[in-house]
Amino acid sequence: MLGLLTACQGGSKKQRDMSKEINVKIETTLGDIVVKLYNETPLHRDNFIKLADEGTYEGTLFHRVIKDFMIQAGDPDSKGAPAGQMLGSGDVGYTLPAEFVYPKYFHRKGVLSAARMGDAVNPKKASSGCQFYIVTGRVYDTNALMNMEARMGTEFTPEQIEAYTTVGGTPHLDGQYTVFGEVVKGMEVVEQIQQVATDPRDRPLQDVKIKKVTVVEE
Repeated sequence: MLGLLTACQGGSKKQRDMSKEINVKIETTLGDIVVKLYNETPLHRDNFIKLADEGTYEGTLFHRVIKDFMIQAGDPDSKGAPAGQMLGSGDVGYTLPAEFVYPKYFHRKGVLSAARMGDAVNPKKASSGCQFYIVTGRVYDTNALMNMEARMGTEFTPEQIEAYTTVGGTPHLDGQYTVFGEVVKGMEVVEQIQQVATDPRDRPLQDVKIKKVTVVEE
């Protein structure tokens, strides 16, 4: 149910009307990215806003970057992490139940999704409480999608086929990870981040840091 979110900011409480569209700005060392959060995924929406208000993301890195796939961030352990440190296991002490709004929201290029532990230890596909990724992906032809349908035992909607054969994405992640927003401004920054040089663990050789995450007030 949509309603009001009360957030603590510097000891004061602020109420936001959650029936309205909420945009969040992710300021990085390579530029700013603005994402729209989906009201249909209220647990993920409210949690992302809460972490932004608390400053949890400030100083964290895009610690996993794979060209033509995605850029991942939000690991608290990445703050001030020295070069070569393995990252990706940090958390905030809780997970979020999966909120699949599929097939309406799927892994087309530019969507914001929640990272999670693998199925072997996480059969309910619960999301990380803090780590997220933005899809870059690649463009697929129709035959490739048909083959993927056969392997996955699914059938893509016309909207998925249109998106994956034009703008691209990561169709094999559909129905597996919670999609809870999309980039509405700054996709060129996402593109720039996915192009950076990385080490064998997919960590950028030069840190790409999140400076601040804030709700864009209308």
